Amino acid sequence: MPGPVLHAGASATCPHGAPLTVTAAGARVTVSGAPVAVLTDAGPVAGCPFTIPNKPQPCVSTTWLAGAARVLASGQPVLINPSTGICQSADQIPAGPPLVSGGQTRVVAS
Repeated sequence: MPGPVLHAGASATCPHGAPLTVTAAGARVTVSGAPVAVLTDAGPVAGCPFTIPNKPQPCVSTTWLAGAARVLASGQPVLINPSTGICQSADQIPAGPPLVSGGQTRVVAS
């Protein structure tokens, strides 16, 4: 499914509403003046309030599971909106998919 290419600085949150930072390690390919995010880039989460009974389990990272099928940057699939990923706690417990709500809309990939 085609979608807008994600880049560093795109707005995203974990399923519990905490901000997720879309990072882009490589700066060779840019859209809207920001590096594009690829499948291997990190997605740290800060300030997640999620707690299970008697134990905090806040989201701390995001693992991207799939990106564009046809468009690569530095040999990796670029991330598109909607992207397939999973937010995880420090214990690597999956908490749900990240919610991407902003970003550039001019470059679309599939």
